[in-house]
Amino acid sequence: MNYAQRERLAYIDFCLEYHGQIGRADLIQRFKTGLASCSRDLSLYRELAPNNAVLTHETKKYLRSNNFLPIFNHDPDSVLQALSRGFGDGISQEVETSNICFNAIGLINPQPEIVGALMRAIHGGSTISCKYESLTSGATQRTLIPHAIVNNGHRWHVRAYDRKTKSFRDFVCTRFSKVDLVENKMKETELAKSDDEWDKILELKIVVHPSIKHNRAIEMDYGMTNGVLKLEVRAALVGYLLRQWNVDCSEHASISGAEYQLYLQNKQTLLGTKNLTIAPRYHE
Repeated sequence: MNYAQRERLAYIDFCLEYHGQIGRADLIQRFKTGLASCSRDLSLYRELAPNNAVLTHETKKYLRSNNFLPIFNHDPDSVLQALSRGFGDGISQEVETSNICFNAIGLINPQPEIVGALMRAIHGGSTISCKYESLTSGATQRTLIPHAIVNNGHRWHVRAYDRKTKSFRDFVCTRFSKVDLVENKMKETELAKSDDEWDKILELKIVVHPSIKHNRAIEMDYGMTNGVLKLEVRAALVGYLLRQWNVDCSEHASISGAEYQLYLQNKQTLLGTKNLTIAPRYHE
């Protein structure tokens, strides 16, 4: 099947799993297709998964059966984002927010034109000339070679080689006031493959903080196996993760406070990693 049909079948699967029903009118509204096309999609879905849906003749809708087994993998984070935003994609139709599923309030949102310029530079392998507002230096003109955009759990930043400091650094997307793509020959040392902190993968072993009396609740929160959550994280991003989730990185789990529910069991794996000043008590 082609991509468009696969997308429609995934939508049918999604609606049955998370809304319990799907009808031809839902497909028409979502994909702007004709009645005959929607009927074919529903028939094909029933061929692929005959036990997933039951047609109710009164409403002409298919209801999720008790024997339902999804035929697509629906990523939990993407599902919750979709449910909280409604089904508008933000491009072809207006987003309708949900009144029963809510996402956290986001205070920091980069400008679309800045994100667009950064993405074009990354995809095209271009250098950018930009005006950037720094906490330490104020407004500065910089030449950067970006290679990735990252959400660190708090805000979006771009990972780039900075010719001013001659190093790979993180630049907050909301602090760019102007971004221009420029034709500029790049050196091997300025490319992503030379970003050692980006390429280096660390395995973290995170456990429930020793101060927690009832471990099981926290183990369930984070899907721990045998009391341990193992994560593979880029060295360039590990500090953000440890700060976002308040992971105690001290030698003997010495941080107190209800917000510290996790403890880094293998602190030694971070040796040699840069930018760990934001990791809770790492240097103690």
